[in-house]
Amino acid sequence: MNPSEQPLLGDEGDARDLRHMARAIELAGLARPITAPNPWVGAVVVPAGGSGTTFEGSTAPPGGDHAEVSALARAIAAGAADGATLYTTLEPCSHHGRTPPCTDAIVAAGIARVVVGIVDPDDHVRGSGIAALEAAGIEVRTGVCEGAVAEQLAPYVKHRNTGRPWVVLKMALTLDGRIAAPNGSSRWITGEAARADAHRLRACSDAVLVGAATVRLDDPALTVRLEEDDGTEPRRQPLRAVLGRAAPGARIQPAIELTGDLGAVLDELGSRGVVQVLVEGGARVAHDFHAAGLIDRYVFYLAPAFLGGDDGRPVFSGPGAATMSEVWRGRLVSVERLGDDIRVEVAA
Repeated sequence: MNPSEQPLLGDEGDARDLRHMARAIELAGLARPITAPNPWVGAVVVPAGGSGTTFEGSTAPPGGDHAEVSALARAIAAGAADGATLYTTLEPCSHHGRTPPCTDAIVAAGIARVVVGIVDPDDHVRGSGIAALEAAGIEVRTGVCEGAVAEQLAPYVKHRNTGRPWVVLKMALTLDGRIAAPNGSSRWITGEAARADAHRLRACSDAVLVGAATVRLDDPALTVRLEEDDGTEPRRQPLRAVLGRAAPGARIQPAIELTGDLGAVLDELGSRGVVQVLVEGGARVAHDFHAAGLIDRYVFYLAPAFLGGDDGRPVFSGPGAATMSEVWRGRLVSVERLGDDIRVEVAA
């Protein structure tokens, strides 16, 4: 059913749908670092009659329950699934993968109504989940909080539509636009809060990529160094990738070494199930990805510091716009203070 064809619910019904979908979006965010290459999805089951008790779920790591099944299991255990409404950020799957179809579980549970954020772009689904639910007599409403869900799932949507990962360029820089001193030193431009946020960004990425020159100069490990709430290490580490060659003893090892056209590099990463790749430099790599128009998001951490000259290393190393009429302009997504530093995110 198209959103334009759906019945009007009235202010109260619309507000209820928006509220529960907003909660589903929050739950999906919690699953973001652990689900790839599967999408990070949140789900909420609201019993018939609106008792006030809801049942929640989010996507488990690959091979585990999808968000809908997780929320349903809690509702079924409480005897509250029959006639209930299920909210899910992404269209329920209708095919056998690592797990059975979510649509089968929804029908079997006696759910009366399903509210969906966006249609799944995966060729295995792409509307078939909605069709299966409607064929079973379940009312389906789509497009609730569509913009917010599409933004949250943008890396997944791009990967499914193009086969390439979502590309995020992350750089730490001084306020006068330098990522390193003339001698190449860059530790540390930003403070602890900004560095912790950068590790969270790594944790949400499936691969981290740098150039061979950065490996030789900085010898980065490119691992996620964050503790979980229980004090353990993160559940997974991103794939480490280098453009060029890395010495066998480099801390980035084991890593995959990639060469050639950057589009082909992204195709290779996408074929490995990389939904989001974090490009961390150096300046030449940043320039080449930017110049090729391959960056989806720019995340810059700006420190209140100045190198105070023109001999420090810039964010981009290579020719730029020749005139102001040729300047690249993006869309400002967010600005956030982290300790003494500022995090700026820009969309292409």
